[in-house]
Amino acid sequence: MKLKQLESLLGDLQQFTDPKVELEQYPTGPHIASRMLYTAENSFGDVSDKVVADFGCGCGTLATAAALLGAERVIGIDIDPQSLEIALLNAEELELDIDFVQCDVKMLGWRGRFIDTIVMNPPFGTRKKGADMDFLRLALKVASQAVYSLHKTSTRDHVKKAALRDFDASSAEVLCELRYDVPQLYKFHKKKEVDIAVDLWRFVPKSNQGQRS
Repeated sequence: MKLKQLESLLGDLQQFTDPKVELEQYPTGPHIASRMLYTAENSFGDVSDKVVADFGCGCGTLATAAALLGAERVIGIDIDPQSLEIALLNAEELELDIDFVQCDVKMLGWRGRFIDTIVMNPPFGTRKKGADMDFLRLALKVASQAVYSLHKTSTRDHVKKAALRDFDASSAEVLCELRYDVPQLYKFHKKKEVDIAVDLWRFVPKSNQGQRS
């Protein structure tokens, strides 16, 4: 599937109807989501025929992209039941088989590394300090092959240091810097839209350090 086709399909997905600020719910735009998964597949082979999990999947944009790119199995996990209802509708509309699980990712209790690749757009930690690092810590415990994640460019040094020093990543690489369009979703937003610089990261867990990275 070509990048433009993937972006077009993701652009038609339903998004949050009543976003929850405490969960930092913002839609992952089709521009970012398509490039994230397209890069994971075409540069590293981390999607097709792989078991892919979308942590904090929201309305399922990243999970949908993984399924469209030929993942063997896709699991979307989110704490919010309303978001998962939308995600399921999106998957059904495209006739995709995606498993959605309502759960706080910190409470998964998974044992072993049966997930090949984790993709995620975690909370940036604006409302709850450290939320982004909680997601990354768990993802690197669970993924056997790679973790793709979005983090504010302003936190680049901190993210890299934490991944390599504290979370046992064997590598932490910024693949590109993207512009995250944050729409005017909440009452405290003064502008119709704000662009935030975000990094697209690829992390490799130490369990995979002997394989291609």
